[in-house]
Amino acid sequence: MKKFILNNDPDRDGIVSIDGKNFRYLVRVRRLAVGEFFPALLPDGEETLVQIISVNNGILTGKCAGSPVGTASAFSSNCRQCEMPPVILLQALPKGDKMDLIVRQAAEGGITGIVPFVSEFSVAKVNPAGQKFSRWERIIKEARQQSGSKIATALHQPLTIKELIDYWKNFKDEGAIGLLFHHQGLEQNSLHGYLNKYPKTVILAVGPEGGFSDSEVSLFINNGFKPIIIGDNILRTETAALYCSAAIKIILLERDKWELNKKNSDNE
Repeated sequence: MKKFILNNDPDRDGIVSIDGKNFRYLVRVRRLAVGEFFPALLPDGEETLVQIISVNNGILTGKCAGSPVGTASAFSSNCRQCEMPPVILLQALPKGDKMDLIVRQAAEGGITGIVPFVSEFSVAKVNPAGQKFSRWERIIKEARQQSGSKIATALHQPLTIKELIDYWKNFKDEGAIGLLFHHQGLEQNSLHGYLNKYPKTVILAVGPEGGFSDSEVSLFINNGFKPIIIGDNILRTETAALYCSAAIKIILLERDKWELNKKNSDNE
């Protein structure tokens, strides 16, 4: 179900005011009127239901009325989605507009964070203050509203490979696992085997069109990343990002089931 993302928290009376592009989207595109309700997400990801109480002079005023009946937030806070460790995608910058697709798919899939970086074989270069970064932020918001993802996918400023390793070390020291998607030449464990250790955070590194250089692979491995490959096919970078992150999310979502099956099998 599509959910509108509120930029600001409601006041103490539960009142929110919406203007600018968001006003035009709700009133002119979705054609919502006074008295109608629409599902929304607060900045912290909590769901709410907003009733429109006025539409005047380019400002929509609404009152938050709690969580919609039957939505995911109506379940216990012990739900599997809430227990899942954060999944962060480290994505080497690809050519053209491929990063737009990667960002959109990652946000729709509930990836916690996206960290673009410049690798040795990256053709694209990004100015951190440039239009591409702003566009990616907009794409994340649109993707979350379309998919209803409650995870506020964070977008990091683009990094160099050295800065990326420093970024990773902060997570490594806190029990994260780093997974390097690389298609050849490395001894690998299964994805289930890596994720069986209850990592506090899962960090996935995906290369650009030409993959990672040998020196980059050595740098990742020497700093604690684990190599993975899913199947024998050579994937495009935009496909690899979606394919691998989806596999990780599914394994984590179904962890209770495959752990139970493993215990039953061991007891037979």
